Amino acid sequence: MIRPAQSSDLPALGRMGASLMRTHYEFDRLRFLRPGAGTEGGYASFLGSMLDEPDALVLVAEDEGGEVVGYVFAALEPLSWKELRGPAGYIHDLLVVEQACRSGIGTELMHAAIRWLRGRGAPRVLLGTAAQNAPAQSLFKRLGFRQTMIEMTLELSDEGGTE
Repeated sequence: MIRPAQSSDLPALGRMGASLMRTHYEFDRLRFLRPGAGTEGGYASFLGSMLDEPDALVLVAEDEGGEVVGYVFAALEPLSWKELRGPAGYIHDLLVVEQACRSGIGTELMHAAIRWLRGRGAPRVLLGTAAQNAPAQSLFKRLGFRQTMIEMTLELSDEGGTE
């Protein structure tokens, strides 16, 4: 079942958000934030701050036993001259716990978020995905997303960069 997140879901959302951070950190330890002590609480607090935001949405997916097994965080974003784009909906997070992967929950969460964004007048939906996350990219392509930007990173440390 897909439903709006509630404050009682925050401990589970914090664990899942921390899992998302750990996965991305393992993809690229230089690009992504290092998870540390307090990551679960920090992520729970952040998502909790979005629950009452009129331009943001946090949905959870429950299994048959009522356990939260996934979530999506989406928001309406205004025109951005910096990003050279008009107003858009943005899918910031999508996570399904490993034991529920390939069950259709990710697709259901995405459809629900897209419906919400469309209902609020978003003319398009954007998202970012880690270059190494082929399963997520496959899901997004099946849903009709197309690649439009490629993020590139240059580390300005002794190990990288140009002079």
